[in-house]
Amino acid sequence: MPLNRRTFLGTSAAAGAGVAIAGGSAVPATAHGHGHGHGHGRPPKRYSFTVMGTTDLHGNVFNWDYFTDKEFDDKAHNDVGLAKISTLVDQVRREKGRRNTLMIDAGDTIQGTQLSYYYAKIDPITAKRGPVHPMAQAMNAIGYDAAALGNHEFNYGIPVLRKFEEQCDFPLLGANALDAKTLRPAFAPYVIKRLRTPHGRDVKVAILGLTNPGVAIWDKANVSGKMVFPGLEEQAAKFVPRLRSMGADVVIVSAHSGSSGTSSYGDQIPYVENAAGLVAEQVPGIDAILVGHAHQEIPEYFVENKRTGKKVVLSEPLKWGQRLTLFDFDLVWEKGRWVVEKAGSQVLNSNTVAEDPKITGLLADEHKKVVAYVNQVIGTSTAAMATAEAAWKDEPIIDLINVVQAETVKAALAGGAYAALPVLSQASCFSRTAQIPAGDVTIKDAAGLYPFENTLEARLLTGAQLKDYLEFSARYYVQTPVGAPVDTAKLTNADSTPDYNYDAVSGLTYEIDIAKPNGSRIVNLSFGGKPIDPAAEFVLAVNNYRASGGGNFPHVAGAEQLWANSEEIRNTIIAWVQAKGSVDGAQFASVDWRLTREGTPVF
Repeated sequence: MPLNRRTFLGTSAAAGAGVAIAGGSAVPATAHGHGHGHGHGRPPKRYSFTVMGTTDLHGNVFNWDYFTDKEFDDKAHNDVGLAKISTLVDQVRREKGRRNTLMIDAGDTIQGTQLSYYYAKIDPITAKRGPVHPMAQAMNAIGYDAAALGNHEFNYGIPVLRKFEEQCDFPLLGANALDAKTLRPAFAPYVIKRLRTPHGRDVKVAILGLTNPGVAIWDKANVSGKMVFPGLEEQAAKFVPRLRSMGADVVIVSAHSGSSGTSSYGDQIPYVENAAGLVAEQVPGIDAILVGHAHQEIPEYFVENKRTGKKVVLSEPLKWGQRLTLFDFDLVWEKGRWVVEKAGSQVLNSNTVAEDPKITGLLADEHKKVVAYVNQVIGTSTAAMATAEAAWKDEPIIDLINVVQAETVKAALAGGAYAALPVLSQASCFSRTAQIPAGDVTIKDAAGLYPFENTLEARLLTGAQLKDYLEFSARYYVQTPVGAPVDTAKLTNADSTPDYNYDAVSGLTYEIDIAKPNGSRIVNLSFGGKPIDPAAEFVLAVNNYRASGGGNFPHVAGAEQLWANSEEIRNTIIAWVQAKGSVDGAQFASVDWRLTREGTPVF
């Protein structure tokens, strides 16, 4: 658990880091011997500085939701975007003194909103005389010093990432993103920044960037044969001592990796997905870690290094620019070098400030273009459809994803060796707020149904494997005895199994008995009106995240790949709606699965 910040940090964190340090005596010498060696009882030289951090910005510049085409809002009234972060950054720089601050990010920058999609695919930054990516423009204007690579940086392929890198005035860091042939870092592993102190002795701050080894699985199509991604701990163990030997006084890791020590990879690769805590524990010489990837808020968390006993401070600001982390460092000059005496962290909430007009003004044209793009009408719908109850009911809106995927795979396999096999499809409720209205359907409606950049594959599975797959998926539900009340707010294990890791499979019929324990919930599994043959072969239309092992579902990652393409599923849905002209749920909606308890439907 995080220690109490007050007890560990004493009182100096609030003592105006880097501003009131005339003569280096802002903070009195503490009682643990740091006064030694300074001669004649003079107070030791001290310096304080602050490192600000964001992570998982996912293409958010404005406090705007392009999928609903209105200002972003959620239950907690969080705000999003770099325009808000910019205002917070300015406040911190005014308070601390700009030269006593650094600004870093922990990755997942160029994917996630229709704004970032537009400049990767519709008006791509890679085109001759193409535009400058809005995220590069905003981050340059804010004055970032470094950003780690996130796994979603690779979604659009390496050329888009390289172009983005070229457009940034700061390095993109990835000490464990290696060239597949030379095994040398394909991006800058680290950067060393110098902070000038009033004492004539600079502080050298090293920032080491680490990305997620899962890139090798999730973006296999883009990186296979080009880059490899070893574990965070092994690369940190290689670089941290090197940075210390180069004279780094402070070492900060920016890690696109959660802190929990868990993985969704299963046994596909031998590395840990959420390794930030392990890095702190195993690699001596790190002062702080900016954590990313897990989309969790960790204001301050201390991990003790097993070899030195030293406490390393970790912080993860909430995604999309909802929070800004501040790491405060208090240093003392001791035996001819700067030593970190105290380090702590906190997060600031971006909903406490207004958007910075410098950022919103800079990107007003790009924003307008994307709003016009998402509001293009692509067809009509005979009835309204929504995902509000799709987490526990087979809803037509999820059937729409499945029918598009199954038809696309059938057409791709037509005339080939597998053309005669039945095609099933998996889909998840990615967002509980997605809807297709009755009447005009726009790009934003269709895209909101599928907010991820996933592509489509076809994998070969048996009836027995499909049953295992569905049993695994059904862990999503909390075991609820017969007769016990069912509260939909508590029905799913959303903490351990997010909505996107629950799959509904269409083309089969089955029941999920939520009164039964995990592993024995799938009942009456049938195909074509008969119990499924465990040996029968089926084609599963599946997204690349799931096919490459995301969520660690059984069998699918090892199953034979019959077909794959690089077109995003959401674009396939948009094109399908455009081609049909109208969406009529009556033509494709069917109830293939339901929740039951001892044969009685729950709903």
